[in-house]
Amino acid sequence: MSITLERRYADRLEEFSARHTILVDLAMVLALMGCAALGGSLTLPSAEPPDQDPAATVLMGVACLVLLKHRTHPRTAVVVSGGCTVAAVALGYLVTPLLLAPVMAALYWLATLTDRRTTRLYGIITMLAVIVAAVFSHSMDHLSLLLRTIGPFFWLMLPLAAGNMTRLQRAYLHAVQARAEHAERTREEEARLRVTEERMRIARELHDVVAHHMALANAQAGTAAHLALTHPEQTRKILTDLTGTTSSALRELKAALGLLRQDDHEDHTGPGSTALEPAPGLARLPELVSACESAGLEVTVITEGEPQPLSPGVDLTAFRIVQEALTNVTKHATAEAAHVRLAYTGSRLLITVTDDGTGKPAAEAPHGSRGFGVIGMRERAHSIGGELCAGPRPQGGFEVTTALPLQPTTLPAEGTTP
Repeated sequence: MSITLERRYADRLEEFSARHTILVDLAMVLALMGCAALGGSLTLPSAEPPDQDPAATVLMGVACLVLLKHRTHPRTAVVVSGGCTVAAVALGYLVTPLLLAPVMAALYWLATLTDRRTTRLYGIITMLAVIVAAVFSHSMDHLSLLLRTIGPFFWLMLPLAAGNMTRLQRAYLHAVQARAEHAERTREEEARLRVTEERMRIARELHDVVAHHMALANAQAGTAAHLALTHPEQTRKILTDLTGTTSSALRELKAALGLLRQDDHEDHTGPGSTALEPAPGLARLPELVSACESAGLEVTVITEGEPQPLSPGVDLTAFRIVQEALTNVTKHATAEAAHVRLAYTGSRLLITVTDDGTGKPAAEAPHGSRGFGVIGMRERAHSIGGELCAGPRPQGGFEVTTALPLQPTTLPAEGTTP
């Protein structure tokens, strides 16, 4: 408690000094003048007091007044106050801490405001000058040579040491403040980067959900309109599938947008919370194939090798890539069939999606209708340490090939929840 109060008062004193520098400096100069005047009246018991020479009074007054410029000219303040003090000692005044008060104050501010080399140079010269004047001063004839030298040396070393400590403390506080500001800027930049990554992740999820389901819904609606008069039963089935497609789209959109409303500090496991759907994976591939077939695209799925368990991120990425590839087929290719090949080889999963159409994916569409399908698939593959290639086949159609690790080698940007 006492330390807190002392620190509070110290902060208030520093704030007052910063706001009223002239008043503080004038009060300091008046106090030093009083110390110098009192010091000039002191003598040893067996020594005669010096004559009250007006010149000495003027010298000590100048030594104090020059300290008004100690903030802007600390070297000049030391030189002038030191010279006046040496002249006063040479006139026979006794060397005491009160007489040395102006030069001690000048040395303190010199050590506080300048570098270590300047402090040493001016400090040594000032101490030597005062010691020499004290050695040859007749006012100290009754003292030994050791006392004449050690006294001024000790008194002048005190402000130098105190000033160095103050300067080091200020440098330390400045460094701490600089590190804190740097850490704050780093946190802000990291937060902005995370927000950008999260926006990209949500954008990819929304693109996959909306593009896939809307493309299927459009194809199903077109097929139903084409068969409405000639095949009413088939039309009814397609419309039923269309309802399922739109319902699935709404569920996935609700799950994706629900993440934006979540509060990290809230508990979503309580009775009143709304549970989100689990992330889709290759287990939902039959559902995807059924939806594509209802839109008039025959999809064949072939699995090679022993299926291996996939991490949630890889499972989601694999499903989204197959989903986007089939969506591009329904949107941009005049194809009637597509083939999906899943090959488990060692520690990787190879996925190949081909069609026999003649269209081009959105990423290769003419300028002005450029999409983000292939770009999004490639970013998803790279986010977990995989690779993806997409392009037309020599025999016709289009092919998307990706190699994904069974376990992600980097943190997936999209996480495990759509």
